[in-house]
Formats: sequence, C-alpha cells, structure tokens
Amino acid sequence: MALHFVTPEATGATAGSVVSLTGAEAKHAAVVRRVRVGEPITLGDGAGVWLEGEVASAAPSLVEVRVVARREDPRPDPRIVLVQALAKGDRDELAVQAACELGVDEIVPWQAVRSVSRWEGAKAAKGRERWATIVREAAKQAHRSWIPEVAAVEGTADLVRRAGAQRVLILDPTATVRLSAIAPDERDVVLVVGPEGGIAPEEVERFVAAGAERVLLGDTVLRTSTAGPAAIAVLNVARGRW
Repeated sequence: MALHFVTPEATGATAGSVVSLTGAEAKHAAVVRRVRVGEPITLGDGAGVWLEGEVASAAPSLVEVRVVARREDPRPDPRIVLVQALAKGDRDELAVQAACELGVDEIVPWQAVRSVSRWEGAKAAKGRERWATIVREAAKQAHRSWIPEVAAVEGTADLVRRAGAQRVLILDPTATVRLSAIAPDERDVVLVVGPEGGIAPEEVERFVAAGAERVLLGDTVLRTSTAGPAAIAVLNVARGRW
C-alpha cells in the first residue's frame, strides 16, 4: 500500500497538477519515510479529498507530487462519536489513537467526576491539541480520508444535553442489554466511556434520565483504554462499515 500524507493543498488539486509538501510533512516524507522520485503515494486534506500521485521531487524541505487521480469521499453519516473520560497516564491517549484507527468520527474529552486527570485553564487547550495530534497521525496511518474532530473538553452537564438530542450509549458493565443487540438507526451514536474508577452512579442516573441507554460490551470488564475501541468495532459490524 502506498504511503499517505496530509496537506491542505490537496483540497484544490486535480489530475495533472503538482502538490507540494513542506515543513514537517516534507521532512517526514523525505527523511523518515525516504520517498523517492517516481514512487506512488496518496495525499489527502483530511476533509474527504483523496489523491493518488507520484513523487516528482524529494528533498527534506520540499516534496513535490504529481497528481494522477482524485476522488472525494462523503462525510460518514451517521457518525460514531466517542466520549472518552480523561484518565491518568496515557490510557486516554491510547483509547483515542485506537478509536481513530478503527473509524471513530469525533472524539469528545470528558471531565468525569472520577477522572484523576484534570483539564483546566491552559491545560485544557494543551490537552485538546495533544489529542488532535494523536488523531491526525492515527488517521494518516489508517489511510483515512476524513480526520476526526477533537471537541473541546466537556463536563457531565454537557453530556446530559447531548443525551437529549443524540443517541447516547453508556458503556456500563452492570447493564443487561448488550451493545451487539442494539439495532442501529439513522442517528449518530455517542459512546460514553468512563475513567479508571468507572462512571459515578449519579452521573449514570443523570444520563439515563435525559434519554441515554446503558449497554454492556461483554462478560469482562475492559480498561478505559480498550472499552471505546472495542465498542467501535462492534458498531462497525452492525452498521456495515466492516
């Protein structure tokens, strides 16, 4: 499979035109991945444009790609949204990376009651930027034409409002209805994953009262870093994505 790179220049490119990779993307292509003249590669803008091309020149500061073919992929609809509770260490980041590779369409950082990690003030902006970087790199690795959006950190009250407008599924090891038994419909699905200590009972009550559904993944209790990606895999099969 050809190497894949992301650049905003891909948006307006057409067959026969030349797209330039500069900055960090050029260095990654020329120095890290060692692309060579004549090598086939693909390019995207992260918003549906997908280009097939051939390397015309390669240097650490500039890689030029001649476009051979172009297509535009529609935005996924309905979408899968992962609400990932902030967790200590890198467990939430592992969840974000795997979720992106598996096809999530939006990621929402959640400041849950039991979250040990706290995103406040400047740390909130820095954390969101970090997750966005992880998502971008994972999307490139997975050759995705749409790069998922990373929303601003939300609190429990924000998710309660979502439950009133979207189909919110709470991953709960005490639930009786399995996620695999949920019939898909035309609504976006919002998966809510708690932190290491689980979702607080009072939070579950508020979500359910607003219209959210409690669902069970399986007979074992998964870590916060694996629950979301596992649920996305189940939904991919149910929705015919896989």
